[in-house]
Amino acid sequence: MTAAALVETIGGWIEHHILRIAAEDATPIIGVAGCQGSGKSTLALGLAERFGAAALSLDDVYLTKAERTRMARAIHPLFATRGPPGTHDLALLHAVLDRLITAGPNDRTALPRFDKLAHDRAAEAVWPVATGRPRAIVLEGWCLGATPQDPSALAQPINGLEREADPDGVWRRAVNAVLARDYGAVTRRLDALIFLKAPGFDVVLDWRCEQEAGLTGQRVSDTRRAALRRFVQHYERLTRHMLDGGIAPDLTVTLDADRGIVAAGPGVERL
Repeated sequence: MTAAALVETIGGWIEHHILRIAAEDATPIIGVAGCQGSGKSTLALGLAERFGAAALSLDDVYLTKAERTRMARAIHPLFATRGPPGTHDLALLHAVLDRLITAGPNDRTALPRFDKLAHDRAAEAVWPVATGRPRAIVLEGWCLGATPQDPSALAQPINGLEREADPDGVWRRAVNAVLARDYGAVTRRLDALIFLKAPGFDVVLDWRCEQEAGLTGQRVSDTRRAALRRFVQHYERLTRHMLDGGIAPDLTVTLDADRGIVAAGPGVERL
Protein backbone atom coordinates (compact mmCIF):
# COMPACT_ATOMS: atom_id res chain seq x y z
CA MET A 1 0.00 0.00 0.00
CA THR A 2 1.25 3.45 -0.86
CA ALA A 3 0.24 6.58 1.01
CA ALA A 4 -1.04 8.02 -2.26
CA ALA A 5 -3.32 5.01 -2.82
CA LEU A 6 -4.74 5.17 0.68
CA VAL A 7 -5.21 8.95 0.61
CA GLU A 8 -6.93 8.61 -2.75
CA THR A 9 -9.19 5.85 -1.43
CA ILE A 10 -10.43 7.82 1.56
CA GLY A 11 -9.80 11.37 0.32
CA GLY A 12 -13.43 12.15 -0.42
CA TRP A 13 -14.50 10.85 2.99
CA ILE A 14 -11.90 13.03 4.71
CA GLU A 15 -12.84 16.08 2.64
CA HIS A 16 -16.47 15.68 3.70
CA HIS A 17 -15.55 15.74 7.38
CA ILE A 18 -13.17 18.67 6.97
CA LEU A 19 -15.73 20.76 5.12
CA ARG A 20 -18.49 19.88 7.60
CA ILE A 21 -16.47 21.04 10.60
CA ALA A 22 -14.84 23.97 8.81
CA ALA A 23 -18.31 25.32 8.04
CA GLU A 24 -18.64 25.86 11.80
CA ASP A 25 -15.39 27.90 11.75
CA ALA A 26 -13.66 25.13 13.68
CA THR A 27 -10.56 23.05 13.01
CA PRO A 28 -11.46 19.35 12.63
CA ILE A 29 -9.27 16.77 14.35
CA ILE A 30 -9.05 13.52 12.37
CA GLY A 31 -7.71 10.49 14.25
CA VAL A 32 -5.85 7.58 12.66
CA ALA A 33 -5.44 4.38 14.71
CA GLY A 34 -3.76 1.09 13.88
CA CYS A 35 -1.09 -1.31 15.06
CA GLN A 36 2.64 -0.75 14.70
CA GLY A 37 3.78 -0.58 11.10
CA SER A 38 0.29 -0.32 9.63
CA GLY A 39 1.08 2.95 7.85
CA LYS A 40 -0.45 5.49 10.25
CA SER A 41 2.40 7.99 10.07
CA THR A 42 2.66 7.76 6.30
CA LEU A 43 -1.08 8.25 5.95
CA ALA A 44 -1.11 11.19 8.39
CA LEU A 45 1.64 12.95 6.44
CA GLY A 46 -0.13 12.26 3.15
CA LEU A 47 -3.40 13.66 4.48
CA ALA A 48 -1.62 16.69 5.93
CA GLU A 49 -0.02 17.44 2.56
CA ARG A 50 -3.25 16.99 0.61
CA PHE A 51 -5.51 18.97 2.92
CA GLY A 52 -3.19 21.56 4.43
CA ALA A 53 -3.38 19.92 7.82
CA ALA A 54 -0.98 19.64 10.74
CA ALA A 55 0.19 16.08 11.49
CA LEU A 56 0.67 14.98 15.10
CA SER A 57 1.53 11.59 16.59
CA LEU A 58 0.99 10.01 19.98
CA ASP A 59 4.51 8.65 19.48
CA ASP A 60 5.84 12.19 19.74
CA VAL A 61 4.27 12.91 23.13
CA TYR A 62 5.71 10.02 25.09
CA LEU A 63 6.82 10.85 28.60
CA THR A 64 10.55 11.48 28.84
CA LYS A 65 12.89 8.63 29.73
CA ALA A 66 13.29 10.10 33.23
CA GLU A 67 9.52 10.31 33.73
CA ARG A 68 9.03 6.72 32.59
CA THR A 69 11.80 5.61 34.92
CA ARG A 70 9.96 7.21 37.83
CA MET A 71 6.75 5.42 36.79
CA ALA A 72 8.64 2.15 36.61
CA ARG A 73 9.84 2.58 40.16
CA ALA A 74 6.52 3.77 41.56
CA ILE A 75 4.06 1.48 39.74
CA HIS A 76 5.66 -1.33 37.72
CA PRO A 77 8.99 -1.86 35.92
CA LEU A 78 7.27 -2.37 32.54
CA PHE A 79 6.35 1.32 32.46
CA ALA A 80 9.97 2.06 31.59
CA THR A 81 9.13 0.91 28.04
CA ARG A 82 7.32 3.47 25.89
CA GLY A 83 4.14 2.52 24.10
CA PRO A 84 1.23 1.40 26.27
CA PRO A 85 -1.32 3.82 27.73
CA GLY A 86 0.22 5.59 30.69
CA THR A 87 3.50 6.34 28.91
CA HIS A 88 2.17 9.36 27.00
CA ASP A 89 2.21 13.00 28.12
CA LEU A 90 -1.45 13.71 27.42
CA ALA A 91 -1.27 17.15 29.04
CA LEU A 92 1.31 18.13 26.43
CA LEU A 93 -0.88 16.72 23.65
CA HIS A 94 -3.95 18.64 24.82
CA ALA A 95 -1.91 21.84 25.11
CA VAL A 96 -0.62 21.52 21.53
CA LEU A 97 -4.10 20.76 20.18
CA ASP A 98 -5.53 23.77 22.06
CA ARG A 99 -2.88 26.06 20.66
CA LEU A 100 -3.34 24.85 17.09
CA ILE A 101 -7.13 25.22 17.02
CA THR A 102 -6.99 28.74 18.49
CA ALA A 103 -3.93 30.01 16.61
CA GLY A 104 -4.01 33.35 14.89
CA PRO A 105 -2.49 33.84 11.43
CA ASN A 106 0.96 34.65 12.79
CA ASP A 107 1.00 32.42 15.87
CA ARG A 108 3.68 29.74 15.93
CA THR A 109 3.10 26.33 17.52
CA ALA A 110 6.00 23.97 18.26
CA LEU A 111 5.10 20.36 17.47
CA PRO A 112 6.73 17.81 19.84
CA ARG A 113 9.07 15.16 18.51
CA PHE A 114 10.36 11.96 20.12
CA ASP A 115 13.68 10.33 19.28
CA LYS A 116 12.86 6.61 19.03
CA LEU A 117 16.50 5.61 18.72
CA ALA A 118 17.37 7.46 21.94
CA HIS A 119 14.08 6.45 23.60
CA ASP A 120 13.64 10.03 24.79
CA ARG A 121 11.92 13.25 23.80
CA ALA A 122 13.88 15.34 21.32
CA ALA A 123 15.14 18.75 22.38
CA GLU A 124 12.60 21.54 21.80
CA ALA A 125 15.11 23.32 19.60
CA VAL A 126 14.56 20.71 16.87
CA TRP A 127 10.76 20.55 17.07
CA PRO A 128 9.09 21.68 13.83
CA VAL A 129 6.90 24.76 14.04
CA ALA A 130 3.45 25.30 12.53
CA THR A 131 2.41 28.86 11.69
CA GLY A 132 -1.22 29.92 11.98
CA ARG A 133 -4.30 27.71 12.35
CA PRO A 134 -4.20 24.62 10.13
CA ARG A 135 -7.15 23.65 7.98
CA ALA A 136 -7.32 20.40 9.94
CA ILE A 137 -5.28 18.33 12.39
CA VAL A 138 -4.44 14.68 11.73
CA LEU A 139 -3.58 12.86 14.96
CA GLU A 140 -2.27 9.32 14.64
CA GLY A 141 -1.57 6.79 17.36
CA TRP A 142 -1.62 3.03 17.72
CA CYS A 143 -4.06 2.98 20.67
CA LEU A 144 -6.11 6.03 19.68
CA GLY A 145 -9.79 5.35 20.34
CA ALA A 146 -9.18 2.03 22.12
CA THR A 147 -11.74 1.09 24.76
CA PRO A 148 -10.68 -0.39 28.11
CA GLN A 149 -11.01 -4.13 28.59
CA ASP A 150 -13.41 -5.78 30.98
CA PRO A 151 -11.50 -6.53 34.23
CA SER A 152 -12.19 -10.25 33.78
CA ALA A 153 -10.17 -10.20 30.54
CA LEU A 154 -7.07 -9.12 32.49
CA ALA A 155 -6.97 -12.17 34.75
CA GLN A 156 -4.65 -14.35 32.65
CA PRO A 157 -1.38 -13.41 30.92
CA ILE A 158 -1.57 -13.61 27.12
CA ASN A 159 2.12 -13.84 26.23
CA GLY A 160 5.59 -14.52 27.61
CA LEU A 161 6.17 -10.92 28.65
CA GLU A 162 3.07 -10.89 30.84
CA ARG A 163 3.78 -14.35 32.28
CA GLU A 164 7.36 -13.46 33.20
CA ALA A 165 7.19 -9.74 34.05
CA ASP A 166 3.57 -9.25 35.13
CA PRO A 167 2.31 -12.57 36.56
CA ASP A 168 0.09 -10.84 39.13
CA GLY A 169 -1.42 -8.41 36.60
CA VAL A 170 -0.34 -5.16 38.27
CA TRP A 171 0.95 -3.63 35.03
CA ARG A 172 -1.92 -4.65 32.78
CA ARG A 173 -4.51 -3.47 35.30
CA ALA A 174 -2.68 -0.13 35.62
CA VAL A 175 -2.57 0.26 31.81
CA ASN A 176 -6.28 -0.53 31.57
CA ALA A 177 -7.12 1.91 34.37
CA VAL A 178 -5.26 4.84 32.80
CA LEU A 179 -6.79 4.01 29.41
CA ALA A 180 -10.25 4.24 30.97
CA ARG A 181 -9.47 7.35 33.00
CA ASP A 182 -7.45 9.58 30.66
CA TYR A 183 -7.48 8.47 27.04
CA GLY A 184 -11.19 8.86 26.46
CA ALA A 185 -10.73 12.64 26.70
CA VAL A 186 -8.46 12.48 23.66
CA THR A 187 -10.94 10.31 21.74
CA ARG A 188 -13.74 12.75 22.50
CA ARG A 189 -11.78 15.54 20.83
CA LEU A 190 -11.78 13.69 17.52
CA ASP A 191 -14.24 14.72 14.85
CA ALA A 192 -13.62 11.45 13.00
CA LEU A 193 -11.58 8.30 13.63
CA ILE A 194 -10.02 6.06 10.96
CA PHE A 195 -8.87 2.55 11.91
CA LEU A 196 -6.22 0.82 9.79
CA LYS A 197 -7.11 -2.77 10.61
CA ALA A 198 -4.36 -5.38 10.29
CA PRO A 199 -5.29 -8.94 9.25
CA GLY A 200 -4.14 -10.12 12.68
CA PHE A 201 -1.52 -9.58 15.36
CA ASP A 202 0.83 -12.06 13.69
CA VAL A 203 1.89 -9.48 11.09
CA VAL A 204 2.95 -6.89 13.67
CA LEU A 205 6.47 -8.23 14.24
CA ASP A 206 7.30 -8.20 10.52
CA TRP A 207 5.83 -4.71 10.14
CA ARG A 208 7.76 -3.46 13.18
CA CYS A 209 11.02 -4.90 11.82
CA GLU A 210 10.40 -3.14 8.50
CA GLN A 211 9.75 0.07 10.43
CA GLU A 212 13.07 -0.20 12.28
CA ALA A 213 14.99 -1.01 9.13
CA GLY A 214 13.58 2.18 7.64
CA LEU A 215 14.69 4.18 10.67
CA THR A 216 18.23 2.82 10.82
CA GLY A 217 18.83 2.10 7.16
CA GLN A 218 20.10 -1.36 8.14
CA ARG A 219 18.76 -4.90 7.98
CA VAL A 220 17.27 -6.11 11.27
CA SER A 221 19.50 -8.89 12.63
CA ASP A 222 18.15 -12.11 14.12
CA THR A 223 19.19 -10.90 17.57
CA ARG A 224 17.41 -7.59 17.10
CA ARG A 225 14.32 -9.35 15.72
CA ALA A 226 14.17 -11.43 18.91
CA ALA A 227 14.33 -8.24 20.97
CA LEU A 228 11.56 -6.68 18.87
CA ARG A 229 9.47 -9.83 19.32
CA ARG A 230 9.51 -9.17 23.06
CA PHE A 231 8.99 -5.42 22.55
CA VAL A 232 5.78 -5.84 20.54
CA GLN A 233 4.38 -8.02 23.33
CA HIS A 234 3.94 -4.77 25.29
CA TYR A 235 1.36 -3.87 22.61
CA GLU A 236 -0.19 -7.28 22.05
CA ARG A 237 -3.05 -7.29 24.54
CA LEU A 238 -4.56 -3.98 23.49
CA THR A 239 -3.87 -4.56 19.78
CA ARG A 240 -5.77 -7.87 19.86
CA HIS A 241 -8.57 -6.17 21.81
CA MET A 242 -8.87 -3.47 19.13
CA LEU A 243 -8.84 -6.02 16.31
CA ASP A 244 -11.64 -7.86 18.12
CA GLY A 245 -13.85 -4.77 18.32
CA GLY A 246 -12.35 -2.74 21.15
CA ILE A 247 -12.55 0.45 19.08
CA ALA A 248 -15.46 2.33 17.49
CA PRO A 249 -14.07 4.03 14.36
CA ASP A 250 -16.03 6.09 11.86
CA LEU A 251 -14.13 4.44 9.01
CA THR A 252 -12.34 1.07 8.97
CA VAL A 253 -9.72 0.34 6.32
CA THR A 254 -8.95 -3.38 6.34
CA LEU A 255 -5.45 -4.31 5.20
CA ASP A 256 -3.79 -7.54 4.08
CA ALA A 257 -0.35 -8.73 5.19
CA ASP A 258 1.29 -6.53 2.53
CA ARG A 259 -0.76 -3.52 3.68
CA GLY A 260 -2.90 -3.70 0.58
CA ILE A 261 -6.42 -2.35 0.99
CA VAL A 262 -8.93 -5.18 1.24
CA ALA A 263 -11.97 -3.15 2.27
CA ALA A 264 -12.89 0.35 3.40
CA GLY A 265 -16.05 1.89 4.76
CA PRO A 266 -18.18 2.46 7.86
CA GLY A 267 -19.49 -1.07 7.43
CA VAL A 268 -16.20 -2.41 6.06
CA GLU A 269 -17.73 -2.87 2.62
CA ARG A 270 -15.57 -4.54 0.02
CA LEU A 271 -14.03 -2.19 -2.51
